[in-house]
Amino acid sequence: MNEKTGISELKGIGEKTEKLFQKMGVFTVGDLIRYYPRGYDVYEPAVPVSELEEGRVQTVTGTVYGKIQVSPNCRMPVTTVQIKDISGTIKAIWFRMPFLRNTLASGGMITLRGQVVRRGSGLVIEHPEIFYPAGRYEEKLGTLQPRYPLTAGMTNNTVVKAVKQAIGHLNLSVESLPEELRLKYHLAEYNYAIRGIHFPEDKEVFYHARERLVFEEFLNFILSLRRLRTDNDRLENHFRIRHCQETDVFLKELPYELTGAQKKVWEEIEADMQSPYSMSRLIQGDVGSGKTIVAVLALMTAVLNGYQGAMMAPTEVLAKQHYESILELFQNYHIPIQIELLIGSMTAKEKREAYARIADGKSQIILGTQALIQEKVVYKNLALVVTDEQHRFGVRQREVFAQKGMEPHILVMSATPIPRTLAIILYGDLDISVINELPSNRLPIKNCVVDTDYRRTAYRFIQKQASEGRQCYIICPMVEESEHLEVENVVDYARMIKEELGSGITVDYLHGKMKQSEKDEIMNRFAANQIQVLVSTTVIEVGINVPNATVMMVENAERFGLAQLHQLRGRVGRGSHQSYCIFMSSSKTKETKKRLEILNRTNDGFEIASEDLKLRGPGDLFGIRQSGLMNFKLGDVFQDAEILKKASEAADWLIKNHHEWLQKLEKDEKTASVIL
Repeated sequence: MNEKTGISELKGIGEKTEKLFQKMGVFTVGDLIRYYPRGYDVYEPAVPVSELEEGRVQTVTGTVYGKIQVSPNCRMPVTTVQIKDISGTIKAIWFRMPFLRNTLASGGMITLRGQVVRRGSGLVIEHPEIFYPAGRYEEKLGTLQPRYPLTAGMTNNTVVKAVKQAIGHLNLSVESLPEELRLKYHLAEYNYAIRGIHFPEDKEVFYHARERLVFEEFLNFILSLRRLRTDNDRLENHFRIRHCQETDVFLKELPYELTGAQKKVWEEIEADMQSPYSMSRLIQGDVGSGKTIVAVLALMTAVLNGYQGAMMAPTEVLAKQHYESILELFQNYHIPIQIELLIGSMTAKEKREAYARIADGKSQIILGTQALIQEKVVYKNLALVVTDEQHRFGVRQREVFAQKGMEPHILVMSATPIPRTLAIILYGDLDISVINELPSNRLPIKNCVVDTDYRRTAYRFIQKQASEGRQCYIICPMVEESEHLEVENVVDYARMIKEELGSGITVDYLHGKMKQSEKDEIMNRFAANQIQVLVSTTVIEVGINVPNATVMMVENAERFGLAQLHQLRGRVGRGSHQSYCIFMSSSKTKETKKRLEILNRTNDGFEIASEDLKLRGPGDLFGIRQSGLMNFKLGDVFQDAEILKKASEAADWLIKNHHEWLQKLEKDEKTASVIL
């Protein structure tokens, strides 16, 4: 058996299970061993009831006390029981598990492990695992049990068994890093790392295994950027885009003046496009800093010089919004430029007609999604490529887009604030411009960090904002109940808040497992104010512009990194009305409060990103969601900043000293970067 062996060759994986694995992106044994856990259950000793802490997953041992109750709600019955030890009593609840009445009624000592939350005036252990008899817990005590990302119909146990088989059959002793490099940075062997990431004996084994795999992931990504930079370095400028008086007139007619930072970045872009060499530039700026108008100026100038420009967005909804806003802008200022929208949901006939207009040059600015880089799209004279939210696209996708023209100018935009030291590494193939000022007409967002006792007050505030015609987002970390319900989930939360807010307010939900067409429909309805309260996962992190949305409430805020919370906050504060962000935390720890207070103190994304680097140590790996930046499988550019810097050093050393190894790397599919 080798890494290319199909997943069905493993014992116990039939046709049905194979299809479920494929749905999760696992087709081969090699895919399986790189299908890393999303987290771990850390089985620690039981504590007395009196020492249970809100916001933590803890274990308690006691006896069933009093009557076991099952609510009569047939849609979501709730089973409730009191557990008592010598220090006190705590209520335990389970959702949709009425059959537990029989298990719990048998009496005797029982051990429960679950999330401790506050319900009303008391603590509750919610949806806990049951160990009966209590001695069964000893088998797991002190261990770390992997939890994998799952699809409907797949169980964690099935993945665990398959991974154990794969590790047992594969030869993992073949090392993919030069030994000199591995020893220099004190990295674990590949064999140790793979076993340690899936089934760590303790936290130290996990940290050591993860460090090795994150280092390798970053290294391969940086090397791919170095190659791209080398390939693109000093490319001849085939499209000399000269300054246009029409652009100056347009800027004077706008009802606002560009900020100093916008003017500086626009000057840098103009200088690039006029230079002897092709532009490859990143515009970094907070949400609302005005990156899009600078991109529009560049596209407009390219067209006025006789060329075509294209702009790619990560979602159809955002592409449509760019199209509509730029179209309206050009119509209002009588700018005679033809704009085209090209997205995957268009009919075959609509696409054919769009392809024809693009090919003959009638369409001068083309806006869309990845449909812009499909094989059938042929441009007449593409001189400028703009990608929005660049980290959502892979290096190769961007490269394919660039190849649609004769080495066109590349301009990429990102609203994710990253400290410059990291940005230079992550965007190693690009020059960097920063827009670090917000337009003067923007009202700063008012923030508050609260615990769950504030929830009713928050609901009343949301109700008031909706009654005044405003709209609200509520963010939950999960889509639906998992085996261990640890955090608020979108589907049930939406049902609950509908009842809470009343029939006069329309509530709907959005999550990443929905079809793209469903997500687009929900976001379009929200943009049209047909939905007043949208309960969502972080799928709206890169969403459309809804100036009427004034409230962002984040449940379980302690589960997210600061940079991601700041990105979410950027969904509000886009209009003329005062906006608010409520960060609700179920954790009472000093560390959590310290982290979240940074968001209370500042709306400056770059300051927040820097603080995130200082505060997020390895201990957070078990509790804080990754930033999602760059879509690495394991690495997090904020949490693993030091590893990223070491990988950058290592890349330089390899390029200088190990040409043979680099050539082997390029051919080795196993070590290909996740971004490529």
